[in-house]
Amino acid sequence: MATTALPSPYAERIARVPVRVQEVAVRGTVTPVRTYGPAGARHRVVFLHGLRGDHHGLEPIVAHLGALEVVVPELPGFGAAAPMPADRHDIAGYAAWTRELLAAVDPGGDAVLAGHSFGSIVAAAAVAGGARPRALVLVNPIATSALAGPHRVLTKLTVLHHRLAAALPERAGTWLLRNRLVTRIASVAMVTTRDRGLRRWIHAEHDRYFGGFAGRRNLLESFHASVSHDVAEFAADVPVPTLLVAAELDDIAPRAAQEALRPRFPDARLVVVPGTGHLAHYEAPREVAAAIAEFVGSATGSAR
Repeated sequence: MATTALPSPYAERIARVPVRVQEVAVRGTVTPVRTYGPAGARHRVVFLHGLRGDHHGLEPIVAHLGALEVVVPELPGFGAAAPMPADRHDIAGYAAWTRELLAAVDPGGDAVLAGHSFGSIVAAAAVAGGARPRALVLVNPIATSALAGPHRVLTKLTVLHHRLAAALPERAGTWLLRNRLVTRIASVAMVTTRDRGLRRWIHAEHDRYFGGFAGRRNLLESFHASVSHDVAEFAADVPVPTLLVAAELDDIAPRAAQEALRPRFPDARLVVVPGTGHLAHYEAPREVAAAIAEFVGSATGSAR
């Protein structure tokens, strides 16, 4: 199955957004950090991507965030970011990394921290563990363990796939984790849009970037963390205003679980994006961005 780069339906809009790239040293590794939007913007968001992703997956949302300044780091071990040399790539390791990253890129503590999917667990854990952003935004938050969700049979098969990859010699195991047929099965399971062009582009994006992890160890650690933890574990200990951006058709993070999650936070509101699923960042970025922009404006006021 060939990896084909298809034109992004959001390419023109993304191209109009200024971007600055820097490298930030955090916990023994160098993290590529992209800052989108006008320098000196009134509001800033630090946005964590999901499992197997990198900055590309968040660009459709960023392109619709207008005047906001959006800082998108790549999680260690994904995209162009090297793994952490001394930490496991689990929730505790990534939460510690996130706290130090925030201190480096937002020393004044004025930013809103955001996370998509796996990034939602990391962001919630970072705040519960002591990070103090001005507010928290969780997009397609993992409200309950994937092992208990409606796709639990598929999740268990995916767990077996990763266990096999761990048992094989490293080269063969890494090949299995990057297998494009497995990537396509996962992609088809998540897509909800009926737009054929958009579906083809999403599959092509997954073909291009799902294999962009540094090595088998960091991918396996991250995957097992993603299916073993959820946002609900950390909700009660999040002391800042929180926005949950759920998707109506999300089978990985179902709406009912999102509604049960909201009251577990001391201060949270829930917005449901209609007609889309777990890939809301690809299928409905305008609606996701609108919810984020409204919340950021109300949560941060005029201060920065």
